[in-house]
Amino acid sequence: MRPTTGRTAALALATAATASLLGVASADATPGPPADPTATALDWGPCPGTGLDPRQECAAVKVPQDYRDPGGKRISLAVSRIPSERPRARRGTLLLIPGGPGSPGLDRPTTLGKRLPKPVRDAYDIVSFDPRGMGRSTHTGCDLDAADLSLLASRPWPAPGGDITTNIATGRRMADTCARNGGELLRTISTVNEARDIDSVRRALGERKLSAWGVSYGTYVGSVYAQLFPEHTDRWVLDSNDDPDPERVERGWLANYAVGVEDTFPDFAAWASGPDSPVRLARTPDGVRARVLDLAARLDAKPLPWPGANPPELNGNALRQSVLNALYSRDDFEGLARLIVDADAGKAPGEAPSEPPQDAMAVSLATICNDVEWPTSLPDYARDVAASRKSHPLTAGMPVNVTPCSFWHDKPRDKPVRITDQGPSNVLLVQNKRDVATPYSGALNLRRAYGDRARMVSVDAMGHGAAYVENDGSACADRKVTAFLLTGERPERDVLCRS
Repeated sequence: MRPTTGRTAALALATAATASLLGVASADATPGPPADPTATALDWGPCPGTGLDPRQECAAVKVPQDYRDPGGKRISLAVSRIPSERPRARRGTLLLIPGGPGSPGLDRPTTLGKRLPKPVRDAYDIVSFDPRGMGRSTHTGCDLDAADLSLLASRPWPAPGGDITTNIATGRRMADTCARNGGELLRTISTVNEARDIDSVRRALGERKLSAWGVSYGTYVGSVYAQLFPEHTDRWVLDSNDDPDPERVERGWLANYAVGVEDTFPDFAAWASGPDSPVRLARTPDGVRARVLDLAARLDAKPLPWPGANPPELNGNALRQSVLNALYSRDDFEGLARLIVDADAGKAPGEAPSEPPQDAMAVSLATICNDVEWPTSLPDYARDVAASRKSHPLTAGMPVNVTPCSFWHDKPRDKPVRITDQGPSNVLLVQNKRDVATPYSGALNLRRAYGDRARMVSVDAMGHGAAYVENDGSACADRKVTAFLLTGERPERDVLCRS
């Protein structure tokens, strides 16, 4: 890889040195002290769990609970790896950065690592981790009521007609419960601290630099790490990219669901109206859209029983959430279409959606609420919901509604990190043009923020996850990512791949 830098080499190197010493990116993003300088070497052993690659091994890294007090209480991060399959070809460590926020990573060397082509598995130790607060790492939880673990509660779906009174009560209750039960660890969970944790893992691995593959929320973690510790990044792949807007951060991501659903629903509508579709809902895409909106309105008025679901009914919002879930992957289109057919016939749906465990929900909430301050004006939320229901009826105002973060008891301890073009030009962004969770418009904002530090491989496809996708991926995108990981050479300019 050519050792180019954004803007001038001198400025980038000076910025990198300052960031390394202080753990900061720029004057408007001051996250505090650096990653733990005392992280010790890892003692690898068997991994817990079943169904894992027998070569996967696990260890623990002790890191400060609060990086402002590096000599204080320490917590444990669970780390896993599958060593290079051909040690003589090994060139370093490829870190798989978990998504979410609130997704575990310990099994990823097995589950995601197998998607990587063998030359990449030869070239790298494949490493991942459970983020602080969850999984096999020192974990926390809010001990939320069972009803509040439902996506119909944690995602702020308004009542039929748009009233947000219940959302206000739910948000306040969840925030109060987390404050009461989460403890000090919950207050330290943030993207900036996850980046510091990654650097502690790097030190424990004995690596001067890391390469990475981050997907979804992992792209934001990866971007924050690349801004705070640029001199420790090698080959940086970010797939399905979050908008890095430092004024909004996760507020913007939630709002982007309205955009993402509208971007991706036409793919489902085309599939469900095609003459060869196994479950044809209408003769035209417009007919599919009309059928879904009509069914949601009827379920608002008269829900169907849904045994095992939380709550145990298929109401209009449960249908809308089912639509959103299915737009992550074309593999889920047929299940959604069958649910719609059954509901139209008055038949109870089949398998109920799963819910996150307590620690995952706590980590997700804490990250979202600790990363950035959220507005507190309830009339403004009501106004925004009413406008969004008209402009984006498939999401019915949910993406701009009030959340527990408006009632969170703690202020962010670190400013959001502004991603800039200062640093090594070693970032490759990969992005589907139609992505329900990380829309293309937001990914382009990250591309612009990186400037010459990055290149983007766009794929003219629908789905969340663009590289190394099982069943329906892009060979073009896979080739570009593999070439970058093996040789360090990025495309000369941004690339568009056909699906």
